[in-house]
Amino acid sequence: MFISNAYANAAGAPQGGETMQLIFMLVVFGLIFYFMIFRPQSKRVKEHKNLMGSLSKGDEVLTNGGILGKITKITAENDYVLLEINDNNQITIKKDYIAAVLPKGSIKSL
Repeated sequence: MFISNAYANAAGAPQGGETMQLIFMLVVFGLIFYFMIFRPQSKRVKEHKNLMGSLSKGDEVLTNGGILGKITKITAENDYVLLEINDNNQITIKKDYIAAVLPKGSIKSL
């Protein structure tokens, strides 16, 4: 008397198009992630490894901390580099912290 009758919905089950649309959107987001994030980052890592492999004694380099120096010694077994900042000062840094190799004579031009 106080409770209304409940009737089942006559509509059918959802179509398969919704799941295909969801899968399509996930594939699109995966491609966006790959081309905008993963691929450029892997390119940068590859370029940095090539830079680390091409370092030699006498190269003028810039570190991530902004220090300019000339490589005086490279130790291959533990990946450390001895940088000469000026005639009196030398520092030891890890190879990974070298950001760029500068053209010859750029330190003297400053």
